[in-house]
Amino acid sequence: MAYRLYYWPGPPGRGEFVRMALEAAEIPYREPARDDGVEALLSDMEKRQEGGGFAPFAPPYLVDGDVAVAQVAHILTWLADRHGLGGDDMKTDLGLIQLQLTITDIVAEVHNVHHPVGSGAYYADQKDEAKRAAAQFREDRIPKFLGHFERAAALNDGPFVLGKKWTHVDSSLALLIDGLHYMFPKRMAAVKSDYPKLHALRDAFVNLPAIAAYRASDRCQDFNEDGIFRHYPELDAA
Repeated sequence: MAYRLYYWPGPPGRGEFVRMALEAAEIPYREPARDDGVEALLSDMEKRQEGGGFAPFAPPYLVDGDVAVAQVAHILTWLADRHGLGGDDMKTDLGLIQLQLTITDIVAEVHNVHHPVGSGAYYADQKDEAKRAAAQFREDRIPKFLGHFERAAALNDGPFVLGKKWTHVDSSLALLIDGLHYMFPKRMAAVKSDYPKLHALRDAFVNLPAIAAYRASDRCQDFNEDGIFRHYPELDAA
């Protein structure tokens, strides 16, 4: 039976990090909110939350029979264990999980760039604060995080973190690089040459046959201003 991925039907958002791994590994899944409307997500989440504290706090979450796994990094490491998307020993797997959790950190900071005051307020109501947050993120946080990931991408010969084999970390790093280029095209063009291993990793991953087919399909959604990575020209600078 195919997995069920519960996420909002509109933006790629955090759900896209799960989709990229599922698609690259050609693991069958379906998305009830896309197939049946957002009510399918809201209804399922309400029923689960009535059951107590182990319920998902928010989407995305992945369902396999009576098991529901939430939080992107948790979902991806669970999939890695079941489908061989990690390393071959515990030390390597712990390193990959650590990197995945660090990706979670930067994604949270990405969201806070355009919602620095609060996620419940519209971007239009916090533009001045967002400009200050964006400048700090561009100048300080991008090099700090991407420098860390660049060193990870250089660990082994080959395009991916473990060399020739892609893992859940590579799928997430590829999406992160694309998202940052969408969000900050001027800044990322200016610093691209500083991170050759990361960009080579991204290119190798998106050229996997399964990912190339996914990106050409109507299942793949473009980045937009409802998602995590949003392009507001006033927040970008070289």
